[in-house]
Amino acid sequence: MGLKFGEIVIEWADGHYSFRLGLAELEEIEAKFDKSIFEIAAALGNRTAKSKEISEVLRVGLIGGGMPPADALAKVRRYCDERPLDENRTYAYGVCLKAIQRVHTDETEEDAPGETEAAIETDTDASTSPPSEELPQPTK
Repeated sequence: MGLKFGEIVIEWADGHYSFRLGLAELEEIEAKFDKSIFEIAAALGNRTAKSKEISEVLRVGLIGGGMPPADALAKVRRYCDERPLDENRTYAYGVCLKAIQRVHTDETEEDAPGETEAAIETDTDASTSPPSEELPQPTK
């Protein structure tokens, strides 16, 4: 089975973990910090995020990726609170970017409508624009 939209698997802490900020997770984070996910992602990207924003993105992302909440809290306490802040900021930033770049559904990427290659007709010039009119030539 493929990844869900917004899901990313990262080698983090003591293994490979699935992180996902679906709509419910995004709303939880936004409500907690009274900021949009775009503001949080920008703060993570330019290194102005608060330490709690870093750890919450990772904790909620782990839960969204399928980890039980108690396990996610324990992992974040051990591997986020005990590690260099900027190291985990990078992971949290990646989780946020993955979340905001896609539409969130329960479908897998391979099942997503509109994600298949478009068929190109070979008897056209491949443009979907109407033909342009010939421009008048300047007179001398």
